Order: sequence, then structure tokens, then C-alpha cells
Amino acid sequence: MEMSHTTIEATETNFLLQLSQTAIHFEPVTKITNVFYDEVTRQVFTVRSGGATGVNVKGPKMKNPINFCVEDKGAVQSIKFSPDQQILAIQRTSKSVEFQNFSNQVPDGVEYSQPCRGSSTIIIGFVWVSNTDFILVTNQGIEHYQVISDKRYLRAVKNHSIQGNWFVYCPLSGLLLVSSGPLGTSLQPYLFKNHQLLRLTKFEVDFPNPPQPARLCLVERDVTPTVLYNKMMVLVLKHPIKPNPTSSREVTGKSEIVVYTLCKDSPPRKTHILQLETSGKLAVSILDNLIVVHHQASKTSSVFDINLTGESDGRVVTLHPFLASVTIRPYFLNIPASAAMLNHEPSKMSCELYSPNWVFFQPNIIIDALLGCLWSLELVLTPLIDMAENPCELFDFLLQRTDAKPTAMAVLSRLMCFPHSLSVDLPVLGRVFDKLNEAYRNQLDIEIQSQIAMPAGAFQLATGSTSRRPNMVIDQTNIYSRILSPMIENKPAGEACDRFIVAIVSEYIRSLVQYHIPVQHFIYEVLIEAFARLGQFYQLHQLFQYHAVADSKPLACLLLSLESVYPAAYQLAIDMLKRISNANEEIVEILLSKNKVLSALRFARDMIPIESISARKFLEAAQNSQDPSVFYGVYQYFQQRNQRARGSPAFLKGEHCEVYSRHFKLLFGDGDSNISLSDSLTMG
Repeated sequence: MEMSHTTIEATETNFLLQLSQTAIHFEPVTKITNVFYDEVTRQVFTVRSGGATGVNVKGPKMKNPINFCVEDKGAVQSIKFSPDQQILAIQRTSKSVEFQNFSNQVPDGVEYSQPCRGSSTIIIGFVWVSNTDFILVTNQGIEHYQVISDKRYLRAVKNHSIQGNWFVYCPLSGLLLVSSGPLGTSLQPYLFKNHQLLRLTKFEVDFPNPPQPARLCLVERDVTPTVLYNKMMVLVLKHPIKPNPTSSREVTGKSEIVVYTLCKDSPPRKTHILQLETSGKLAVSILDNLIVVHHQASKTSSVFDINLTGESDGRVVTLHPFLASVTIRPYFLNIPASAAMLNHEPSKMSCELYSPNWVFFQPNIIIDALLGCLWSLELVLTPLIDMAENPCELFDFLLQRTDAKPTAMAVLSRLMCFPHSLSVDLPVLGRVFDKLNEAYRNQLDIEIQSQIAMPAGAFQLATGSTSRRPNMVIDQTNIYSRILSPMIENKPAGEACDRFIVAIVSEYIRSLVQYHIPVQHFIYEVLIEAFARLGQFYQLHQLFQYHAVADSKPLACLLLSLESVYPAAYQLAIDMLKRISNANEEIVEILLSKNKVLSALRFARDMIPIESISARKFLEAAQNSQDPSVFYGVYQYFQQRNQRARGSPAFLKGEHCEVYSRHFKLLFGDGDSNISLSDSLTMG
């Protein structure tokens, strides 16, 4: 099945990527200074003279750098701290790794070492997978050790035999990948879990035209184990390969990234192919579940989202970049004032983007060892506000992002606000509403689940819901306060805007109802007021007559306010309030405000407990009516109520009815009127 795709071309001024504003500065690489980076702890190590003249450690998550010295026993090949910074591991030879304990960021000065197994074995590298679990990767296998720091030795846990070429490790998932075979295309995954290294099913990276004679064609820098949307995945960057390495012909074709998804109980399988528009020197970063591919020659980047639709053959989905030709925002390094004045240079220096000296580490680290800078790559969503050619796909993208709500609201405001949205088809806007309300419904399901304390599996089984907590929810309050209310306040004169409001609010209500989301009264109010301004009272009446609008007290009050322009609205309001179980008091107040005292008393007699009816309220309204017969009927009703309840027609002192008793005597004296109580209560 083929699905259409949209590639958004970024302009030069719309920078969707940027380097972190604060760079971590370290001593650049020189003849006596080496620089190392550890992806597990995200620390950069500067080693001078083999460590004898100092080792400096910095990182994005470190408040203060660590400085120490170690004995110079030869060139350092690799250096890494344990995650808790308590043990330092240093590799100086291909046969062993030295360890040194730390306390309060100070080494204790006593080293202990662990050689690899076998005389012909060569260490490829090592990785800390926990504070005490240490993995040594050799050309003959995987050696798992537990470091007993207080006794200064390593206890062997388990060995896995494999003739490895190289390895890569993902700290997020604990996935270790080891390459084997003459082409390097056999990948053996190991998963570190609960202090155990579990061997998973090996898989082959297919190369349609392997080189002859066979040589290593899949290298470490082209394989990226990562986690996308809570799934373990392996990204394999595949370049066009020369059939003959001695050939002078240029390589033709474009590179691609093949995505393998690791499943729980089955071998890893190819699920996606990312089509790149370029070939050459490429690097990969992972940002907010996005795959960002950098091309050094063109100094551009492409952004892929595997959750978007693509072209599928039923097994593998082929994706084109969602954002193409993206450029990193220009970056300027601050130059110390003294140096700037001495060299007559500006106080800021432009940094070369996509420099040949850049080295990319997972998930989003960029290091320039010659410049002595470490940055985090960041995603900037704001420019997408001006790139809404395909609103549905854009919201598919934004709904998956973290902290995308301000951008999504800005895009939605443009789509919904008059007159900017005249070019947007209502069905397209409806599909956008559906996407937003699907996430809204998922959030409501999760809240319901938490309130009833039902396990997720049982809740999904009972309701049929497959909801997961959305990254972003745009609810009815957001739509009203950020879009509809400002639109109404600033709307131009004329009917066009009101007709537009009726159209988009009706579509929004349709989407809410489709996802079984109760529509809030303030959304209905926008629609009703627009109908009223347009004079479309027939359509308004139909809404209420066929109960297309949910009953609520605020809506009833709004209908009452429309009585002057549409008299039938009064009865619609009364009927609505009657359908609301707790609106009896409001109906009484409305009838009294209309000077329908006897109707109000008749309603109260039938709907409200007799002892709860306020005599003073009704007597005051009856007196204000200036109709003696009405006042007499009301007064007699409450006297009879008092007689039945207390055995006396007199009012209690706390009812504050003395003034009305005097008024009754003034009108009728102590005698009886010719008007009976039953006659009074049947008067309208």
C-alpha cells in the first residue's frame, strides 16, 4: 500500500536545530593532550601527558569538573568512570584494564588491573553497564565482571564467545551490539538486565552486492542502537559501495538508513527504510524520538519520524524526511575581552557548523576536539508555525513531541482564526480536530483509570481503550481561551466571521462527540451567540428542540439573555432547567424575576420540600407585584403551611416576615378575603 508523504523544506532563516547555548569547554587536542568521551556518563576526559600532568573531567550534568593525576604508564587508549563516579577504569594496552577507586572525587592512589582471557586475545573496548558491572569486549568474546572495589579485584560473572570486529552500546536500553563475520554484517545483540548479560537472537544486515574479495564494509560509526517510542531499535547507515575498491569510478546512488526493531520473543526485524537525499559523510543524532541525519558536505540535516505514515509493502515502511535541508542555527563563541583587545578581534567568533572536526555521539552530543567544545543538539519547533502546508501531517508530528504545545497552539490559531484560515478546507480542519481529540480522549481514559484504581490491562480490556499517555493535550479550555475568545473579541464587523465561527465550532463539537468527550458549556455558548448575531434563530431552536446541546445552567442563563431578541428562548431555558435535576431554585428565581409569583409558588410547591421554601422571598415578590389578590394567595399559602407544620399560622421570628404580616393587615384587616387559596394558586 502506498501512502503519500510530504517533505517540508526549511528556509535559511528557519533554524529547526541549534547547539546548546552554553558549550562545555575543555582543553583542545594537542601533541600531549588527548580527549575521550564516555556515552554512558556523558563525560569528556582531557588527559595530559598520559595523566601525569592532569586529567580533567567535565559533562553536561556535572556541577563542577573533576581534576586529578594518575601515574604515566603509557598512552591512554580509553578512560571511563563508573556511573556513580567511584571507580575509574583506564586502558593503556590491548591486554588489560587498570582500575582505581575514588572517594570525594579524589583517587586513593592504589591501582588494580584485570587482564583479558587468552594469550591471543585483544581488547576492543570496555563499558560500564552499572556501578559495579563491567563488560570487557575482545576479539574472542564478551567478558562480564563484577567489580569488588573494597577488595580491589574483579569477579568473573560470565563469558560469551564471539569473534568480534567492533561493538556499540546503548546506555538507554542496556543493549550491546557486537559485529562479527568478514563483512561485519553479523550483529549479535546482548541485553544487560538485572545484573545479567542476556544473549539475544543474532541478525544479519543484508548487503545486496557484497564486495569481492570480502572486506569489512559495516563499521562501528554506521550502526546506532537507540530507543524510539519505547522500543529498542538499531539504525544501520548503508552507503553505496564500489564493487571494486581499486576502481576509479565515482560511487553513484544515495545512502539509506535501515531500521531494525528488536522484539521481545522474536528475532530483530527490518521495519523501516529511511531514504536519504545524499551520500557521503553522514552522522546520526537522536532528538525527542526523531532521527536526525547530518550531511557534512552540504552542511544540512534531515529529520525523520518513524511514527509518520510512509510507503509500505506490508512489512517494511519506507520514509522520506519529514524535514529536509534543515540547517543548524549559527553559533558564536565568546572570546575573552583581554584576548579580543590584544588581537584586535571581535568579542565573538563564528563557529564553523558541520565542521570536519565534529564528532557525533549518542544521543545528541557534538564534540569539536580541536576547538575544545561539547554541545547538546536541540530541536526548535517554533519555525514550524510557518510551515503548515499539510496541517494533518504537521499535527501528527507535533503530537509526538515533548514541549510542543505552544507551537501546536500557534499553528492551530492560524488555522482557526478568521480570515487567515479561509484557505483551509473545513474537512482538513476537522481531521486536525480528530487528531487532537484522540489524544484528549486518551488522557481522559488515563485519568478515569487512575480514579478507579484499575490496572492498565484490565481497564483496556473492559473499555477497549488502547490509550497511552499523550505528550500533549489540547483541551476545550485551551481552544476557548487561546483561540475562540480572542477571535470573538477582535472579530471584524459583518456576517462572514460569524458564519466562519459557526462552521468551525460545529466541526469541533462534531469531533468531540465522535470521541465521546462531553462538550463544555462555553463551547456551546460560542455557537449559540454566533447564531444569535446572525439571526439564525430557527437553527438555534433546532439545536435545543432535538437536544443536540447538553443541558447546563450556564446555557439556560444564556438563553434567558436572548429573550429580548428571541422570545421563545425563555421557554427553551425553562425546559432545559426542568431537565436538570438540581435546577429547581434557579427556575423559581427566573419566574419571580418575571413577576410570575403564583407560577413560581406553584412550581416550588410541586418540586421543592415544603419546609425548604423561603416565605420571605415569595412574600416580597408578591408585595412588589402590587396585586392584592396575589399577595393574599401567597400569604394564605404560607399560613396554612405553618399551621400544618407547627400547629400555628404565625411566622417564626427567624423568618423575618413581620413586615409582610403588617402589610396583610393593612390590605385585608383581620377578616377573610373573597379569594380562596386554591383560586389564587391557579391564577397565572
